[in-house]
Amino acid sequence: MSKTTDHTLHAHGFDFGVRVYPATEPNGSVLVWLHGGAFMFGTIDMPEADEVGRRLSAEGTTVVSVDYTLAPLDGLAGLPAPGENTPGPSSEEFAAEIAAAGLRSPYPTASLQTAAAFTWARDHATQWGGDPDRVSLGGASAGGNLSAGAAVRLRDAAGPAPAALMLVYPVLHSPLPEADVELLSLMEGLPAALTFPPEATRAINSGYLGGASADEVYAFPGGHDMRGMPRTLIVTAERDRLRTSGEAFAADLALAGVDVTLVKERGALHGYLNEIGDPAAEHTLALMAAGLSD
Repeated sequence: MSKTTDHTLHAHGFDFGVRVYPATEPNGSVLVWLHGGAFMFGTIDMPEADEVGRRLSAEGTTVVSVDYTLAPLDGLAGLPAPGENTPGPSSEEFAAEIAAAGLRSPYPTASLQTAAAFTWARDHATQWGGDPDRVSLGGASAGGNLSAGAAVRLRDAAGPAPAALMLVYPVLHSPLPEADVELLSLMEGLPAALTFPPEATRAINSGYLGGASADEVYAFPGGHDMRGMPRTLIVTAERDRLRTSGEAFAADLALAGVDVTLVKERGALHGYLNEIGDPAAEHTLALMAAGLSD
């Protein structure tokens, strides 16, 4: 992989960073990618960001990983305590991550930064052997929300649009669509932190919105008119409460005549891109690489 470079951008009154993973042998594609973390957490050093950048750049896609401004910690008190076997950072790592996050801001800051990062990537695509018309947007979990919302912003601005959307276990609705009996049975026995109970999602979303309406299309695109959106790959985790959101959004896109592919990673839990070498992560990365090279 070529050497990464870090850059500082500015949007909505806040500086934010992007890290570029230049493709070793560029195929012309560029992906602007956003990590997850319930809008409040996450860094560009976590595997969900860094591993995606490293792996896809090795396959010919330059990745622009966005270190967006995180939301305030207002929703923290509403989250269930992580169980002993819950994937993710240790309590010490978690505390250090929170302390290092710097200034925080609710919606629409991160949403506007995502759109700005896309525009910046288009403007610089040729420097990395990329084609400005082949710059895509994508993200995982909350990052999937931000990338989808920014794609709607770009659509409505009638300017250059992403070539594609890559959404991995995204959250696109507030509240989440109802889970059926099959999904509920698959989640039995999971730590509470991995089941996204209603009180937790309400707290997360309220902290992110900061008083804005959850009905605003750029905040939660699910359930809105998706005509004019780019072709989209949605990958869900089978044992993930957020799966209902990805599936419902795929239906929104299909109803709007958008080219959409929905893939369910069998047996996978939410956040599996953070588990390096996980079979679901390997398969998802291969799907993304193939979709971006088209």
